[in-house]
Amino acid sequence: MPYHPVKKKIVRRLPTVPPEASLTGLPPLLRRLYAARRVGSASELDRSLHRLPSPWLLSGMEAMVDQLEEALRRQRRLLVIADYDADGATACAVAVRGLRALGLEQVAYLVPNRFRFGYGLTPEIVALAAERRPELLLTVDNGIAALDGAEAARARGMRLLITDHHTPGAELPAAAAIVNPLLPGDPFPGKSLAGVGVMFYVLMALRQRLRQRGRFAGPGRAEPPLGPLLDLVALGTVADVVSLDPINRILVHQGLGRIRAGRGAPGLVALLEAAGRKAGQATAADLGFAVGPRLNAAGRLDDMSLGIECLLADDGEAARSMAARLDALNRERQQLEERMKQQALAYLDALEVPVGDRFALCLFDEGWHQGVIGLVASRVKDLTHRPVAVFAPDGEDGVKGSLRSIPGIHIRDLLSDLATGHPRLIRRFGGHAMAAGLSLEREALPRFAELFEAEAGRRLSPEDLEHAVHTDGALEEHELNLAVAEQLRQAGPWGQGFPEPLFDGEFQVLDSRVLGERHLKLRLRPVHGARSFDAVAFGVAEPAAWRDLPALRAAYRLEVNEYRESRAVQLRLEYMEGLEG
Repeated sequence: MPYHPVKKKIVRRLPTVPPEASLTGLPPLLRRLYAARRVGSASELDRSLHRLPSPWLLSGMEAMVDQLEEALRRQRRLLVIADYDADGATACAVAVRGLRALGLEQVAYLVPNRFRFGYGLTPEIVALAAERRPELLLTVDNGIAALDGAEAARARGMRLLITDHHTPGAELPAAAAIVNPLLPGDPFPGKSLAGVGVMFYVLMALRQRLRQRGRFAGPGRAEPPLGPLLDLVALGTVADVVSLDPINRILVHQGLGRIRAGRGAPGLVALLEAAGRKAGQATAADLGFAVGPRLNAAGRLDDMSLGIECLLADDGEAARSMAARLDALNRERQQLEERMKQQALAYLDALEVPVGDRFALCLFDEGWHQGVIGLVASRVKDLTHRPVAVFAPDGEDGVKGSLRSIPGIHIRDLLSDLATGHPRLIRRFGGHAMAAGLSLEREALPRFAELFEAEAGRRLSPEDLEHAVHTDGALEEHELNLAVAEQLRQAGPWGQGFPEPLFDGEFQVLDSRVLGERHLKLRLRPVHGARSFDAVAFGVAEPAAWRDLPALRAAYRLEVNEYRESRAVQLRLEYMEGLEG
């Protein structure tokens, strides 16, 4: 498999609630899987929209709806300030589409170019926004740390409305309204909404208010549906890798249902087609690994305006044209990422202190692209099971970094503690538990690397550093069939915090061959079984080395392999280790 400086081990998940608790009637396998994911009752599997909690539980919602209702009544000019990732792009498209549908006529958007302006509502972005003469600024997926940006907006006479889901700092921006489920004391039961989910909740509350005011009463004033936005909500939620708690599972399930039923936005459908995926069979994995990267490619290498315009397109031909451009950018991104990843692995090989003896890793190269460092950080984290910070030049006098963490370290809290203990070390930072970004003076990088690893060492236990592959145990041979694979596909959506089922077993290798440069196609038979099955392993570092192996132990997913008009069960190997024959 790919480069693993820290050896993995297979660990089986254990049920965290009794498998029988209120889940009678489900197949035993599903009861087992749900119990290991803390599902204790059938009600938790209800993915209908009426199960969503009220938007009014979000603490800033009354003020937010007051502002938007007034803007609609007076037809004020509103400018959405977006972020340049998939969550920010979908949140922007949802805001523009939703506000226009509810009757606000003058809605436009502005997304910062990451290479010129960086992240969020900075004073520079406020100055750029002012050229369009908006009366209100509405942030999506950003703004909670924009203290200077909020002051700049106030000085220019623009009212600021913030929707965000990032962790607030000790001080909040001076805004007319803030909606963020992570605000201190906020009673909303779901703390894992993506930025697009927060914006969708704002639209739900605004529509309820307008309904109460009688805005949709009378001929020609039909209440606009918000359901058509759920495909974009699902895309942003999955692409931002937020935890699929019960609320997010409802949003993603409903969005996928619209896509499969042929009611997806033309731009999203075009991106699926560009990736070779069928909208009628779309899964959360398709959104996360096919659509999300193509949308993100615009923000990483060029300008996310292209991605947002694709999501806003109503014309199928225009959407396909933009999706083709995004697909080309994604191929360029893949090549750049692979080159940077190989350079990063070469740096790891050359470390004086081996990876296995370190608590964290900090990497920098003068030639690295700041739009791709987050992906490289994620790849290195996956391979080493260590917190990773990857830096690139910012084009001026400093460096920008992207961090990825492992369970056991809240990476944004770590940065906050470093900033508090060393006030002149970090220029800016922000993020979540598992991912964060920051900027530094160039000369501060060696000191940051030293403090970063020391702080990680204080927070991590030896158990945290074990590179475990968590599986749902073994499948019986009679369960390795197409019906079970279909059942697993329908039992999701699966994703972060609600992991897709992963099984383990020992197999005899009946046949194997190399596909392309780094993939394996195998024919496997369970060691104590009679039937054989097709299997595939992608991204194998040295595939030829596995061809003559007589037996292996593998962690695998059971999936449906569709080729032309045929459908068959297939084992997708996520990890494998050799066994003696």
